[in-house]
Formats: sequence, structure tokens, C-alpha cells
Amino acid sequence: MNRTKQIFILGFAIFASFFGAGNLILPPMLGFKGGPDWWLVAIGFLISATVIPLLALLGHARLQGTMIDFGKKVSVRFGILFSICVYLIAIILACPRTAAVTHEMAIQPYFEFTSLMTSSIYFSAVFVFAVNRGKVMDFLGKYLTPIIVVILLIIICIGMYTPSDPMLPGQYNGPLIKGFLEGYQTYDAIAGLVVGGIIVLNVNNLVGELNVAEKRFVIVKSSLIALTGLFVIYVGLIFIGSKFNTEFPVDISRPQLLSSLAAITLGNFGSAFLAVLVAVACFTTAVSIVVGTADFFKGLFNNNHFAYLITAAVSCLFGILVGQFPVKFIIDLAVYALMFIYPLGISLIMLNLLSEKYASPTVFRIVVGLAFLFSIPDFLKFLIPVEKLEFLYAIIPFSRDGLGWVLPAVIGFVLANSYVKIQNNREGTAS
Repeated sequence: MNRTKQIFILGFAIFASFFGAGNLILPPMLGFKGGPDWWLVAIGFLISATVIPLLALLGHARLQGTMIDFGKKVSVRFGILFSICVYLIAIILACPRTAAVTHEMAIQPYFEFTSLMTSSIYFSAVFVFAVNRGKVMDFLGKYLTPIIVVILLIIICIGMYTPSDPMLPGQYNGPLIKGFLEGYQTYDAIAGLVVGGIIVLNVNNLVGELNVAEKRFVIVKSSLIALTGLFVIYVGLIFIGSKFNTEFPVDISRPQLLSSLAAITLGNFGSAFLAVLVAVACFTTAVSIVVGTADFFKGLFNNNHFAYLITAAVSCLFGILVGQFPVKFIIDLAVYALMFIYPLGISLIMLNLLSEKYASPTVFRIVVGLAFLFSIPDFLKFLIPVEKLEFLYAIIPFSRDGLGWVLPAVIGFVLANSYVKIQNNREGTAS
């Protein structure tokens, strides 16, 4: 098999790893509410949902390690703790959302099932598949992803040429920032940290023994292919969401909007068919999250299989409890966790792309520490009335927009590097 074909195969595998059916409900709603500003929303969304995940993969290509290695320059304990937090967010929020999306798109419109019944049956099946690992999920993922992509591209293409009324005005005051923050909900940057380590381990299985430079080349090229695919789908869904924003009520839910867009372009049968495919894709995503989390905790406990079973069972229990809630509730709940974990994740991604000269352990600790500290006001505004935080917003740039950590982290990076340089010069002079 030639190198180009191998790179494309790996690129499609990476695409499938990022392609969560739950993510598909986010872009149309951004376009729907963005209206004529859809392109600004798209730019913000693409930065956090494609560019930063791509940088995470490039960081893995450079590190040739695991997610724990991303944080080990702060400390090994921090790397482990950060990884645990990422997996906890995955099983408490990302995984249950797949059940909620399945219920609202594929169950509720056609059957008289309660959401608790759906999540209970759904995660009972997830547990069975997670415990009895086999090739069924690989088979489903291999064929499901291309089918869903083709259907989405058909929806986008038909939607682009279907007549519609003039767009309603956008609902966002800051469409660019809104798009960026909504990209957090895809969990793609977190997925980049998780998937990247797996990709590094699997590159040799696909393309044989390579030196470090060749591994980096393969990962970079494959990652660009994968993220380009996501780019096309995200932009297309945002655009048609904006184009038809006069067709639906303002309070339409995200899953209902995607289903309705499918009905406009493909008819009711096409909408139902997409709903079934999305439900199965959500299920494969849920199994992958549970298996990945269980594997991680199994590794922490010296490959103890009992730890794997307990983690899988607890993950599915959380899935049943949280997955019975509406998608909107789970997304709103996720904001609290994501406003903490994303500043840390983005900081680690950026720092791991740099050479040791500019990203020493001291720089890591200062930048990550500041990112964490100044993300606290961004988090608090979802718990405390904004009026009580005005004094913080007045002194922290961009904090009103949920990005109060950015400037302190950048300043900390510059000052930390200046400090390290001075210390190195002093040591050089003394010697």
C-alpha cells in the first residue's frame, strides 16, 4: 500500500473519531440564530471546533506521547489529574448527551417512550457492548460514518439551492465569540487530546516502522484531511441553518432543527432515515467513550480488569441518570465544566507545540496556573448574578465574553520566558 493511500485511510479514521453525531446538532442552531452573521459565527466555531483540535493532534505528533504527557511539564500528578477530569467530563456530560440526542431525534417523534426508559435501555446496551468488546462497533463505525456524511452533504447541497425567505436578523451581540464558545460543546479539542495519543500508538500498525519525522508527517497530513472534512460539514450546516431561519419557531430545539432541515431537503422519509443513522452513530460514540474511559482507569490500576468493569458500570449509570434530561439542559450544564477545562486544555495544546526553549516547565506552570485562575470569573457568571461580578469584569479584559483567561495567559507566557531567560543568563555568567 502506497504512503498516500495510507495517509488517507488514517485521515478517515481520525475523522470518524471526531465525528460525533451529537456535534451535528450544534452548527445548524448557530446558523439559525446567527442569521446574516452566520459567517462570523462559523469562523468562531471553526477555530474552537477544528483549528484547536488540529493543533492538539499536531502537538501529539511532536510529543509522540499520551494525554498525560501533555500536562507532565506542569507535574506528573497534574497530567494525571487533568486526564481524569477530561474523562469524567466525557462520561458525565458528553456520553449522556448521545442518549438525549437519540431520544429527541429518533424516539420521541415516533414512540411513546419516556426519556428515562430510553436512557435506561440505551445504556444497558452500551454496557453490554463495552464489556463484550468485539468488531461489531468497528464495523458499524466503518460504514455508518460515510453514509451519514453523504446524507449530510446531500442535505447541504440541496439546502443551498432550495428557495427560502430572506433571513431574519441575527440574535447574537458577539457572533464571533458566541461561535467560538459554542465550539467548546463539540468536545473536539478534548477529543484531540484523547484521540491523538491513540493515533500515535496506531501509526506503526498502519504504515510500518517509521522514524519520528516520518511519523509526524503522516499524522499531520492525516489530521489535515480529517479536519478539512469536519470544516466542510460544519460550515455547510451553519449556512443552511441561517438560510432557513424564517421556517421554524424561535424556541425549536437543536435536534428538532436538524430533523426539520432534513425534512425540507429530503422529505419526511429522509428525515426519519437520518434520525435512525444518527441514533446508531450516537450509540457507537457512547460505547467508544465508555470503553476509552474504562481503559484509562484500568491502566491507572495496573491493568486490573475489575477496574475496567466498575468504570464501565459507573459510566453507564451516569449515562442513565443524566441522559434522561433534555439535550438543552445537558448542554447548559456542560458550560460549567467546559469553562474550566477548555482554558487549561487550550493552554496545554499551545505550549506543547513550542520548543523547550520557549516552553520550559516554569513557563508551563505559570501559564496554566494563570489560565486556571482567570477562568474562575468566567465560570462564576453562570452561578452568580452578573451584577455582583461587575468589579471583576471591569478589570479583566474579555471576561464579559467568557475569555478572561486569554490575556493573563499570554502576558504570563511572555513574563515567564523573560524570567527563565534572565535565570539562564545568570547561571551562565556564574559558571
